[in-house]
Amino acid sequence: MRWWWREISELVLPAVCAGCGHARTSLCEECAQELAGPPARVRPCPAPAGLPGVFAAARYEGGVRSVLLAHKERGALGLARPLGAALAGAVQAASLREGEGQEPLLLVPVPSAGRAVRARGHDPARRIAVAAAVALRRAGTYARALPVLRQCRQVSDQSGLTARERFENMAGALEAAPWAGWAFEAGRAVLVDDVMTTGASLAEAARALRAALSGRVSEYARMSAAVVAAPALSFETGRN
Repeated sequence: MRWWWREISELVLPAVCAGCGHARTSLCEECAQELAGPPARVRPCPAPAGLPGVFAAARYEGGVRSVLLAHKERGALGLARPLGAALAGAVQAASLREGEGQEPLLLVPVPSAGRAVRARGHDPARRIAVAAAVALRRAGTYARALPVLRQCRQVSDQSGLTARERFENMAGALEAAPWAGWAFEAGRAVLVDDVMTTGASLAEAARALRAALSGRVSEYARMSAAVVAAPALSFETGRN
């Protein structure tokens, strides 16, 4: 019933911008523009082994951070659409960087832990991936969300862990569904998540997906990743 109450409350309670608190709108024009990018290549330092090329729509700070937290932790489900649109822009940038032509884009969300999904009442990355696929199709690019990854062992909460601890925490934690291999024969895999910090989750997701695509060298080589936001220091355009 939690999801039902959230949907109803968004209709009857006074709207305030999730990014800056401005009244009478769930997302003001200024925060929406900040969220929209433009997308850029990002890479954490140090970067984990096996991390594919990643593009992010926006910097994880200020209003963007508030919007993402409102969607993830406070159940502001109406924000999935603008977050999905931002992710769609990052997906397109990542695909163009890898030389994508007319191939379908298969968006693979990094799965949340089961206990986190139960506590929040939804899986944020999966919901945003679906919204991103809708936005891409509306823009003329065939795309679909394909949640083929799942956790195969329990992991600790990533918050508060160092980069090294996050890599160790996620190592071997994900696996692909048995049918994942043939699902990607007619499209390109793009790993997606709401936020990238150290890159540990995306690197583990890439490892698990590559294992499922064993023998499909072309898919292995062309895998890319996209996120809504990443820390400012991860943006390659901002480095000296």
